[in-house]
Amino acid sequence: MQRFTIPRDLFFGEDAISYLKTIKGKKAFIVIGSERLVKDGTAGKVEAYLKEANIESQLFVGIENDPSVATVMKGAEAMRNFNPDVIVGIGGGSPIDAAKAMWIFYEYPEFTFEEAAKPFNLPELRQKAKFYAIPTTSGTATEVTSFSVITDHETGIKYPIADYNITPDVAIVDTNLVQSMPKTLVANTGMDALTHALEAYVSVMRSPFTDALAMKSIEMISANLIDSFNGVDQARKDMHIAQNLAGMAFSNAILGIVHSMAHKTGKILDIPHGMANAIYLSYAIDFNAKKAGKDYADVARMLKLKGTTDEELVESLVQYIAELRTQMNMPHSLKEYGIDEKLFNEKLDDLSATSVADPCTGTNPREISVEEMKKLFTAIYYGEKVTF
Repeated sequence: MQRFTIPRDLFFGEDAISYLKTIKGKKAFIVIGSERLVKDGTAGKVEAYLKEANIESQLFVGIENDPSVATVMKGAEAMRNFNPDVIVGIGGGSPIDAAKAMWIFYEYPEFTFEEAAKPFNLPELRQKAKFYAIPTTSGTATEVTSFSVITDHETGIKYPIADYNITPDVAIVDTNLVQSMPKTLVANTGMDALTHALEAYVSVMRSPFTDALAMKSIEMISANLIDSFNGVDQARKDMHIAQNLAGMAFSNAILGIVHSMAHKTGKILDIPHGMANAIYLSYAIDFNAKKAGKDYADVARMLKLKGTTDEELVESLVQYIAELRTQMNMPHSLKEYGIDEKLFNEKLDDLSATSVADPCTGTNPREISVEEMKKLFTAIYYGEKVTF
């Protein structure tokens, strides 16, 4: 038996955050990443809508990229002091992920991070509060997922907390909130979304429900990503919806080795998550094609790429992803990105072992050993064709 879980409600479109003035509650704890959302008026608008709903609110500002265990515990303590019955995570993946993790330790102070990091091991949430998620970037889709990625800064390792308990109660996908994203962020988050959809489509946990969402997401991303990168208003809005569809797909089908590698290299090699996915994706498709070639070929056919055989279509898909990187001025290898060769070789063994151990590796369509992961990382570093 499989399970398919998404938020109870999803409000989307222009000015969707106005829904907040209709919600029920007494106190709302609002988690945001930085002062940017205060300065641009977004946080104030959220507070004003909550005030209309007669809800007292408190801001928690200062979630770093790759939110840390320490930040999560600090936020959970602030929640316990304020005692909210509504939690609002707003921003990119980092503040919403951090808010999800804070929620766990707000409701269960004695629970340990080590226990939380075990997949599907959380106690029943919603004993004290409900969770509302409002994304302001178009990539992570954490507003509809059962994941929260938290970093142990002492070890540099990212830990994905995975549990249907932390799927938000309500997702608010306001298409007005993504118009000011800089080009680099559009590229990184857009390729993250494409990776989510493609990995979900070939996952061993896929289902007809996730396939439909993933394929539609890929179609919309293909139609809008480059225009969004170039600042086209409607394309930005469509990408915000597309990344959400990808999120619903991968939250239920889980992911694969692209994310396993990105989770482990983000901090250690100092490479943004979306950028890592963009680089790794085409190489992983080559590696996985021995098991998932037919599925990748189906994607290529939907995109009307060149080829008659599955092998030709897979190659066209690999080239298509490379062309997307080129059009958005993204590197094609870790060496081109600027990772020092000596550092890469020093970290290779550890990165390979921890990537294989990452929970996302378990749903990859093709099994991979540590030695194979080393070969894959090496190919990615030098920009070499994956042939094994």
